[in-house]
Amino acid sequence: SAIKTSILKGLFLMFLLLTFFSCSKEDKTFSKADQKGPETITFIGMSTVGGRLGNYNIIKITQDSIHVEKGNSNPKNHKELHQALQPKDWQKLTSSFLIEDLNHIKSSESIQAIDGMDETFQIKTSRKSHVYVNTYNDSIHYPQFEKFKMNLNKIIPQ
Repeated sequence: SAIKTSILKGLFLMFLLLTFFSCSKEDKTFSKADQKGPETITFIGMSTVGGRLGNYNIIKITQDSIHVEKGNSNPKNHKELHQALQPKDWQKLTSSFLIEDLNHIKSSESIQAIDGMDETFQIKTSRKSHVYVNTYNDSIHYPQFEKFKMNLNKIIPQ
């Protein structure tokens, strides 16, 4: 029994070390390659989650596609939409955001605990990933998100 535990602990530690070293090598290579070109947006995610019925609306956008999930958990209701994205539409969506502002956007507290809806954005660039929750209190930068939502509503069928 003690031998089995020691062997399992050893295997687990070796796995952790291998994972750690393989991840750190990838990160260094990734960042060196991306430092050469201009920083660009590679992914945009937007979700609204919360409310008494457990409503959710999750949108994931890449350069060539949009994936939408919406519904609620009580009663269970779920719909999905997959749609190709035209290059001009991707350009319109990404142009809503100023990349140099992404480090300065401020999030607010979650309001789900009081049956509110949290609005979350995830923006990945070629160099960094940003996550924002309830940015509507950041009056300086929130107009970028409003512009994005307006452009998105023109692309996604209601």
